[in-house]
Amino acid sequence: MARTIGVVMAERVVTALIEDHKIVGQVHEYPEDAEQFDGLVEVPSEDLCDIICDQIVKLVPEGSHIDAIGVALPGIVRNGIIEDSPNLAQLKGAKICAWIQETLQERGRDYPVNIFNDADAVAAGLAATRGQLDRLIRVWTIGNGIGFGRFPYAEGPWEGGHTVISLDLKENYCGCGGRGHLEGIMGHRAMRLRFMDMEPDEVFAAAKKGDKRCTQFVELWHRALAAATATQIHLEGPGRFYFTGRDISRLDLVLLKEYLWEMVKMSPLQSYTLEVVQENAELAIIGAGEAAAHVRIGDR
Repeated sequence: MARTIGVVMAERVVTALIEDHKIVGQVHEYPEDAEQFDGLVEVPSEDLCDIICDQIVKLVPEGSHIDAIGVALPGIVRNGIIEDSPNLAQLKGAKICAWIQETLQERGRDYPVNIFNDADAVAAGLAATRGQLDRLIRVWTIGNGIGFGRFPYAEGPWEGGHTVISLDLKENYCGCGGRGHLEGIMGHRAMRLRFMDMEPDEVFAAAKKGDKRCTQFVELWHRALAAATATQIHLEGPGRFYFTGRDISRLDLVLLKEYLWEMVKMSPLQSYTLEVVQENAELAIIGAGEAAAHVRIGDR
């Protein structure tokens, strides 16, 4: 079996050694404070590259055998370049795959490196850990941004978090600047902009107590996710959808199913299933390593 390293950079950088679809040894994290969710937002892209390389070097002594390194990041990832990344804007245009590989070579670690979208890595991790590498896996990741991951990889941006689900001109809270986007309703950052007087967790807590404004928003939040999922079903067909991420506890699966049933009415498209997976950073780490083991440098 391949011996790889998986790296995930979203709110934090997490890295681990992967063997036989499992993490071997310790997971390294940066920043080490688990409550620090925005520690990378203002870090320059070159410094982010150094942080990633620092974490990799901690895992393997010089001369160790590694088949490949997979790095998962938010944004549109193509040919080793971050074409755009609204939630880590400093990465836009960064040739981060080449940067990481060159920096590692300077430190005596000459390994193949490939980069992936972080939600795609979650989908690959689900496929690998559940023995479903031969199936279509789609996953929504719910956090500061909203990610859409797909396994196996298919060419395209696959920025599902920016699916247009509203024609309301006032829906302009998405970090990319676009109107009517899913992330502009569901994203943690977007909710903080919408509710200047309440934190997102307070909004959902108030909704449970019957606050009308908050109840209406929670319904909109679920309808938005249902609309984006229905769009995927109508484009690619039914199948299994997973839902995970830092803020997955906000999801009411029963309510989501109710709204989705209202939106998907053609009988050949109704054989979909929905499953919640509690946030697990290891899934994306394993997925990044798994994907890297099967992709040639420059393919992504």
